Amino acid sequence: MSAPLRTLPIAGEPIGARAAPPVAIPPVARSRGYWGGVAAKLVRDPVAMAALAVILAIVLVALLSPWFTPADPYRGAMLRRLRPIGTPNYPLGSDELGRDMLSRLMVGARLSLFMGVTPVVLAFAIGSAIGIVAGYVGGWLNTVLMRTIDVFFAFPSVLLAIALSGALGAGIFNSIVSLTCVFVPQIARVAESVTTQIRNRDYVDAARLSGASALTIVRVQVLGNVLGPIFVYATSLISVSMILASGLSFLGLGVRPPEPEWGLMLNTLRTAIYVNPAVAALPGLCIFVTSISFNLFSDGLRTAMEVKE
Repeated sequence: MSAPLRTLPIAGEPIGARAAPPVAIPPVARSRGYWGGVAAKLVRDPVAMAALAVILAIVLVALLSPWFTPADPYRGAMLRRLRPIGTPNYPLGSDELGRDMLSRLMVGARLSLFMGVTPVVLAFAIGSAIGIVAGYVGGWLNTVLMRTIDVFFAFPSVLLAIALSGALGAGIFNSIVSLTCVFVPQIARVAESVTTQIRNRDYVDAARLSGASALTIVRVQVLGNVLGPIFVYATSLISVSMILASGLSFLGLGVRPPEPEWGLMLNTLRTAIYVNPAVAALPGLCIFVTSISFNLFSDGLRTAMEVKE
C-alpha cells in the first residue's frame, strides 16, 4: 500500500499559496494508528481473545504456583501412587511416586513455558539481526549469510534439536541452546525476505538521499516496518518450541528429575498408561492446550496485521 502524501509550503511563500512536490511519509510514522487498528481487530476476534485468555491464565498459574500449590510437588508416598482423578486431597490424582499431579502440573508450567519461550526470544533477537543485515546490505554478504543459513534447512527441526542436545548433553541450558540454533535460521530467512522488500521503498531511498547513515536508516526506517511480520512469525514458533522442548525432556535430553516439566512427566508416566491412562495423559493435555493457544493467537495476530489495499 502506497504511503500517504503531504505537501510542504515553499520557503518565503504563504501557506497554501503553492505546494512543494509530494513527500512520502513512511509507514513507521503512522505506527500509533496502525497498531491501534491491530488491537481493535484482535479484540473483535473471539478465537484470538480466547486463546490469549488461556495463555494469560497459564502464565498466571506458572508465576503464582510456588505459593498456591495444594501440596508439595516433590514429596511422594508410594502407598498413594497412581491415585485416580477425583481422589480426596488429590483432585487430579497422583503420579508414579505418589506426588500430587495438580501441584506438579502447576509448578511444571514454569519450566515448560520457560523452555518454550526463551529459545524463540533468543532466536528472534539473533535471527532478526542476521536477516536484517543480510537483507539491507545485500550483495556478497547476503549470499554468504543466507547460504550458511540454508545449511540448517537440510535437517528436520526435530532431528537437529535431538542431535545438538545429544552432542551438548542433557540439561536446561543445553536444550535452550539447541532449540535456539534450530529457530535462528527460520527467523533469519523471514527477516531477510521482509528487509529485501523494504530496502527499495521510496521512504528508504529518500532517507538515503538525504544523507542519513545506514545505521540510522535501519534503526528509523527499516526496523519499524520489518519487526512486526518477524514478531508474528516468531509467535507461531512458540508452540513448536514447547513441543520440541517437551520431546527433548521426554527423551532424557532436557530437564532432569525430579524437576516437574510436562515433557519429563510424560516420560515418567508412560509406564502407567495402562494402569491409570487419565492421569498419564494430563501432561500431554497441558502441552496440547498451551501449544494450540499460542497457534490460534498467532493466527489472529497475523490476520489483524494484514493491510488490505
